[in-house]
Amino acid sequence: MTNDSLTPGVVREALADFQDPETGRSVVRLEQVRDVCVDGNRVEVALGLTSFSAPLWESLREEAAARLRAKLPEGTDVAVQIVEHHRGAEKIGEVGVAAKCVLAVGSGKGGVGKSTIAAILAAGLARAGCTVGLMDADIYGPSIPHLLGCRERPCMVNQKIEPITVERMKIMSIGLLVPPGDAVIWRGPMLHSALTQFLKDTNWGELDYLVIDMPPGTGDVPISLAQLLPTAATVVVCTPQDVALADATKAIAMYRKVNLDVLGMVENMSHFICTECGARHEIFGHGGAKAKAAELGVAFLGEVPLNVQMRIQGDRGRVVDGLEEATARPYLDGLCRNLVETIVARRRKNPPLPPLCVL
Repeated sequence: MTNDSLTPGVVREALADFQDPETGRSVVRLEQVRDVCVDGNRVEVALGLTSFSAPLWESLREEAAARLRAKLPEGTDVAVQIVEHHRGAEKIGEVGVAAKCVLAVGSGKGGVGKSTIAAILAAGLARAGCTVGLMDADIYGPSIPHLLGCRERPCMVNQKIEPITVERMKIMSIGLLVPPGDAVIWRGPMLHSALTQFLKDTNWGELDYLVIDMPPGTGDVPISLAQLLPTAATVVVCTPQDVALADATKAIAMYRKVNLDVLGMVENMSHFICTECGARHEIFGHGGAKAKAAELGVAFLGEVPLNVQMRIQGDRGRVVDGLEEATARPYLDGLCRNLVETIVARRRKNPPLPPLCVL
């Protein structure tokens, strides 16, 4: 091919097999290749991607540019720009939540930092440009309001609960509805009813991601979630030592029994870096979650170190500031990026079926 035959049509054809990260289908067929400009040996392309993949936009831009350089004449000067493409979210199940992906963050036992990881994941996605909701499904021990420093009480608007907005995230938790210090003493049916109301009667709007902070263990809430949101994917948080991994293994087995997809594992409290001497201390061991993830056939999403500042910020209601803390930020950014990369890789491998309109 010569530069004389370089046309917008040829450029589009070169991107015909580039898969949209949200749907797994061709960006050309979905009309997401915009404003192709050819000037001599200079090619400029505006590629439309939804905010669903916002944490990966730079790597996706590089991927598209590399594909063009490989398929267009040698020496072609390629520039790819990412522009936002809008695509609505389909409603899920009977509860009607409009979310492109539901992520349930769970653990086999308490005390492993599950709520902190859920809040960090949600905040990281939101800061990257995704539209995010964060629902606290830990009815007996809601931690999200404390971690995010939100005390405002939700109100009703047009018979819908208006979630609280914190750090560009929509937040809903039983901790926002009961007085501080009060205990919630409910049996299983009441838990199911509360979850249904949080999902169905909250004005979530259209979301890229709904992150759900699950209670620890293998009780009623995961079973209810599987019934209400059958397409949810789970992320399991654990610490490196064997006792935590044993419980995490049980949690994964339970999720699979109720047909919830297990997306991956996170190793929290993976190590500690001394702020005085810089020495690394593996207080609870290291690498246990990665090894267990490989054994169970699930993705390992990353490790998060013990960090004093994150503990202080969590106590102050500013846990999201951990995303800016110098020693923790590379791990937390990597965790968010690995999460979205895992989701995108799955969708590209097995594209979800488009919704059918039955007249």
